Amino acid sequence: MNKPDTATPLSFPKAIADTNSLITKIADKQLNETEIESGVAFFVKTIEGARGFFVAYLTSELEVSDNPSSGVIKGLQSSPEIVSNLLVKNLAMCTAIGLLHRRNGDLAAASGSDRVQRRTIDLIQKLNSDAVTQKLQQLKSTIDNQSDIYQRFLDSQNYDNEQKEQIKNIISLRNLD
Repeated sequence: MNKPDTATPLSFPKAIADTNSLITKIADKQLNETEIESGVAFFVKTIEGARGFFVAYLTSELEVSDNPSSGVIKGLQSSPEIVSNLLVKNLAMCTAIGLLHRRNGDLAAASGSDRVQRRTIDLIQKLNSDAVTQKLQQLKSTIDNQSDIYQRFLDSQNYDNEQKEQIKNIISLRNLD
C-alpha cells in the first residue's frame, strides 16, 4: 500500500481521502491482511488520522466495511487509547443523530446513522477491548451524573435528555459495557 507522506502530519481531509483509497483496495482484494493492518495502524496512530479513518470507514458505501477483516481489527488494536475514545464518541454521535433524523422525518438519513451505529458496534465487539469497555462505562456515568470525563464532549454536542438516554440504552442493550 502506498502510504501518505509520513514527513508531514496527516490532516483530517487527507486521512478521509486516503482511507477511501484503502477501503477500495480492500474491497478489490488488492491487499493482504498484513498490508491492511499496516494501513489502518498508520491512520490510527494520530487523532486526525483516526478521525478521518472512522469517518470514511464507518460511512463507506462499500460492503467491506460491514465485515472488518482481521487486518482492520489488528490495525485498530495498535492505538487503543485513540481508537477506544473515538469509537465511544462515534457510537454516541450516530445514536443521537439517528434519533434527531427520525424526529425530523428523514428516514434515509436515519438509516445512514443506523448503518454507522451497526458498524461501530461491530468494531467495538470485535475489538473486545478493556479500554473501550471502560470508556463506555465512563460515558454512561457522565450522562447519569452530568459530570465526568465525557461532559465536555456531551456539552459540545448539545444532546437533549432523550438523546442521552438513547446513548445509554444502546450501550446496555448491546451489552457493550
